[in-house]
Amino acid sequence: MTDSDTITGLLVSALEHAWAAIRSRHPDVPDVVLTMGSGSAGGNLTLGHFVPNRWIRGEYELRELFVGGEGLQRGAVDVLGTLLHEAAHGVALTRDIKDTSRQGRWHNERFRGIGEELGLTLTHNPKLGWSLTAVPDDTQRLYRDELDELAFALVAYRRREPERRGGRKSNNNGLSAECGCGRKLRISRSAFDVGGIRCEVCDELFEPSET
Repeated sequence: MTDSDTITGLLVSALEHAWAAIRSRHPDVPDVVLTMGSGSAGGNLTLGHFVPNRWIRGEYELRELFVGGEGLQRGAVDVLGTLLHEAAHGVALTRDIKDTSRQGRWHNERFRGIGEELGLTLTHNPKLGWSLTAVPDDTQRLYRDELDELAFALVAYRRREPERRGGRKSNNNGLSAECGCGRKLRISRSAFDVGGIRCEVCDELFEPSET
């Protein structure tokens, strides 16, 4: 390793090259400002995020791509999966498609469609929607060079922040549920477990938002 090939330099270069490769195959993926840091602040683990209009360059607003340092230990394939996942959010922004709700936590069917277009396999999570990301063999072969560079660069990862004890206690006031358009209701757990409750406005099921 030369003086210029620092751990940070290797990581940033590999991530930027992978993002550029994704953009070359999918023109609706926007340019971004790449940032890295802690993804475990507050107790939850964030592998990555895509946020519009977070950076300013003169008169222009730029998008942010964040990659959590803790997630780097998962290896090159899963890190590529994170990049493709966030690229799908970027495509939704470019096409003016509402792909999430609940402050970006719930991933709907429109996000699933874009993710599959970018080469991902997506699995449904009862709390987050179509958010669980996997990179199938065909996509791995397509990004073989980028995966090799990522594997070479992933020589370190960030230790997860220690969990804080205490915090908010659960209550006995039932379960709060939210649909895709943000409407909320509170219902007992036993009544909710009888069967799905569908919103007539957005046609999506109410899903638990807290207990």
